[in-house]
Amino acid sequence: MSAPLAGRRVLVTAGPTYEDLDPVRFLGNRSSGKMGFAVAAAAVAAGADVVLVAGPVHLPTPDGAHRIDVRSAAQMHAAVFSALPADVYVGAAAVADFTPAGVATSKIKKRPGEDGLTLQLVRTRDILADVAAHAARPRVVVGFAAETDDVDANARHKLAAKGVDVIAANRVGIAGSGFEGDDNLLVVHDAARSHRLGPDSKSAVATALVALIAGRLAQEMP
Repeated sequence: MSAPLAGRRVLVTAGPTYEDLDPVRFLGNRSSGKMGFAVAAAAVAAGADVVLVAGPVHLPTPDGAHRIDVRSAAQMHAAVFSALPADVYVGAAAVADFTPAGVATSKIKKRPGEDGLTLQLVRTRDILADVAAHAARPRVVVGFAAETDDVDANARHKLAAKGVDVIAANRVGIAGSGFEGDDNLLVVHDAARSHRLGPDSKSAVATALVALIAGRLAQEMP
């Protein structure tokens, strides 16, 4: 069996993050974690030593991967940087861009006469950009762009803005694909070219993505 990532360390993030509002409620998103878990499994199959930092999802850990469970964007940031260095970073998690400025210690209650609730949100730390700029930067840094509109344009903007090597872009919000489905279609961009992976099962798409990553890493490292 081919093991193009034998001896390499691959760090993968997967799933959503949950940003607590109070002891009962949180802000979250629809990410199932299936794509990131499939990438972790494909990297193990390619021979890599895999660390999987997982948001709050109920998925079995891929055989051979070391899993670290987190809840919030801040916890995921800390876990990722504790797991460096790595040869490859794949940021497949749907990390919250914003988090509440403060967490209420008691359940937020409706008050008589109030017609709404205003929340103050602050930016979370940008895990992908921070990894790309880190002193122990992995040789290959891969981000994901889950978009509803202008998928390729937004992905190419993210590729440049985050300082990463590869962006895997997909359209979300389509029934049976994207976040919650079992199939996916990725368009993988780097500075020179694009590759279309799928539509196919997330497992098959992940295997194809890992093969692209392994090829790029082989060019970067002897």
